[in-house]
Amino acid sequence: MTIQMPADRTAPRLWAGTAAPDPIGRRTRADVFATILTGGPVSRTEVAQRLGLSQSTVTKIVNPLMETGALVEEPTSAAGAVGRPRRMLQVRKELHLVVGVKIGPTKVTAVLTDLGAQVLARWERPLADRRIEAAVAATADGVRELTASVPGSAERMLGLGVGVSGHVDVAAGVCRYSALMDWHDADVAGPLAAATGLPVAVSNDVNTLVVAEQWFGHGRDTESFAVVTVGAGVGCGLFLGGRLHLGRSGLAGEFGHLPLDPAGPVCSCGNVGCLEALASYEAVLRRLRSAGLKDCEDIEQAVRLARSGRGPASKAALAAFAESGEALGRGLAGLCNLLNLEKIVLAGEGVTAQDLFGPALATALREHAFSSAAEDCELIVDAVTDDLWARGAACLVIRDAVQS
Repeated sequence: MTIQMPADRTAPRLWAGTAAPDPIGRRTRADVFATILTGGPVSRTEVAQRLGLSQSTVTKIVNPLMETGALVEEPTSAAGAVGRPRRMLQVRKELHLVVGVKIGPTKVTAVLTDLGAQVLARWERPLADRRIEAAVAATADGVRELTASVPGSAERMLGLGVGVSGHVDVAAGVCRYSALMDWHDADVAGPLAAATGLPVAVSNDVNTLVVAEQWFGHGRDTESFAVVTVGAGVGCGLFLGGRLHLGRSGLAGEFGHLPLDPAGPVCSCGNVGCLEALASYEAVLRRLRSAGLKDCEDIEQAVRLARSGRGPASKAALAAFAESGEALGRGLAGLCNLLNLEKIVLAGEGVTAQDLFGPALATALREHAFSSAAEDCELIVDAVTDDLWARGAACLVIRDAVQS
């Protein structure tokens, strides 16, 4: 991840390093910081054990962070313990603040957090349209209002993290393509850095959710997991071998555009039979329109209809959700077969209808998974809020500031 800097500001640093070659590595420093952040107070010995590092390596990472004030270390003795008290590390969370943002097709959600990604204030605004200019303007307004809402925020601001759907070039801060937003080579970081005066980090929105789940949710202490989101689209973020996996150009995890049915409907990306075209909200509504239920205009109406139990219309709605679940289950089976994951976290606004599509999903997953791939993988349903997505975007800035 590269943080886009405004012209008149130097990069934020939590680590008191130098420009000399780094024998330890940026990722290892970030792993140590994240372990202390999510597990603290914690001793150096415990950090070393959890990450498989030597204590000397941990000390080389911890000491510069203590010099900048990002970490503090205090002696702690357990009740009844004898001998020297252990020195426990924890992040000085109030040292800096971060803004995290989720840009969606209908609204922008932003949160102001501390270094622990704890939300201090939140802000939300509907988007009148999906133009990049509208999203940038709304986000800049959100940053200004959040900064004004907490006294002293401007002086402690570390940066701005942004999550958006689609193929994001994280090094350039550019959304190369988003079918959901209809963006092509949209510069996100540059205009936001200019408008806010803050360093800006941009990533695919589901990848920001992966970071949030890794630090604070179901991905803690897990070596390999995926977050699959269901709603207006179908997204995926991958955490493999203890790392967020982006792929060569940031395209890893485009699960929704897995081609499943060559005779299927046209997807928002222009291809035919993608998983997203078979399992998303629009897929459910399309099936209901085909069944003659033209007055079912949004997914909330479709959910109410399916749950109502009122004759043929309810039956058609239940069948529409079941078809989406079956397609999603086949897709998840492919993910399990390919990666042999420990966990899949099923998230997004669509999981509130899990009672409607879940049984068909479970059956398809079981039938199409190879050998023990489905049994090896724990499937977790997590109806996350937009705040968690935005917290994940804030985590990008915190992580990258340690790595810089």
